[in-house]
Amino acid sequence: MIHLRTTARVLGIAALLCTAGCSTLPTTGPTTDQVVSNGDNPNERRYVITDLDERVVSILNGLSGPSLRARFGDYRPAPENRIGVGDEVRINIWEAAAGGLFSGPPSVPGQSSGARMSSIPDQVVGRDGAVTVPYAGRIQVSGRSPQAVEQVILERLAGKAIEPQVLVTVSRNISNSVTVTGEVTSGARIPLSARGDRILDAVAAAGGVRGAVHESFVRLTRGQQTVTMPMETILANPQENVALRGGDIITVVREPQTYTAFGAVGQQTVVPFGRITLSLEEAVAKAGGLLDFRADPDGVFLLRFEPPSTVRAIQPGRAIDARERLIPVVYRLTLRDAKSYFLARSFRMRDKDTLYVANASAAELQKFLNLIGSLTAPITSGARTANAF
Repeated sequence: MIHLRTTARVLGIAALLCTAGCSTLPTTGPTTDQVVSNGDNPNERRYVITDLDERVVSILNGLSGPSLRARFGDYRPAPENRIGVGDEVRINIWEAAAGGLFSGPPSVPGQSSGARMSSIPDQVVGRDGAVTVPYAGRIQVSGRSPQAVEQVILERLAGKAIEPQVLVTVSRNISNSVTVTGEVTSGARIPLSARGDRILDAVAAAGGVRGAVHESFVRLTRGQQTVTMPMETILANPQENVALRGGDIITVVREPQTYTAFGAVGQQTVVPFGRITLSLEEAVAKAGGLLDFRADPDGVFLLRFEPPSTVRAIQPGRAIDARERLIPVVYRLTLRDAKSYFLARSFRMRDKDTLYVANASAAELQKFLNLIGSLTAPITSGARTANAF
């Protein structure tokens, strides 16, 4: 009788646990119903929940990512490099005969004529944008091409030198250079050539990227604008390999893309993409797939933050707080329908997404039955021992 009364008490406690919805049982996260009901609660909408269908996948795939060409405009290179402050300029001047301002004295009969060329030492273009040429004075060179500077010097020397000819070259190009830094073999300031250089030219001149291409991102800064784009995207789309301008800064950043897997999957961990693009189908497989005896195929969820414009496109008419810049969104996929696997293949994962698979209701019931068994096992064993005597 004592054993029967004790067993009844234990079963009564277990029944109370069941009545409470088994909320005290250990679990890896919310059930499918809890995720859905919390998102649909009009009194406390903590996130947006939407079913993943063809319309939603089409909207998401149609969103345009960052574009170097769209931000920085003209794809064509600069038509001509111009001299700027900080450049070093070399000026050579020839005269048609000896005995002039820049040539040697007249030759002695029977000997070769005097030198007819004079090279002015390299000069750094000052903050005033000018350099000094003997007998021509201070010449404004900043913003002008070498050919334009040659013409100015010729005009200044007219009537002073003997039929002068001038050659202006930039011996050290500072203003028409770009800075390449970050995850490259040899970061440096790289002068731009006259033919016009592009992003991949500058990265190659710096020795190329040190890490894997699919983990490398190129960040181009021009003035106050900065755009970051995957290296693989630039390689695959030549239109994004935009022409560089003097003063541009290229930073190569290594950012391995990852997502987090929770719930009833084979591996609950942070999973690297291993490539530049990854589908939801591949993400589930890389996480070890759904666990046969735990996973709810109706409870596959993808969590991420979306801008208000995307949320309005997904759920037209939904009220959105104007102060919200990013809104938590939960995409729900049911894998009971074979068509969902094609949707999962079309759905593109993003860096720092969260994949969650809820436990099936049967799994929660099994936990409850296991709890009953663990509570009643000692009593049952004791009763059997007592009956043996």
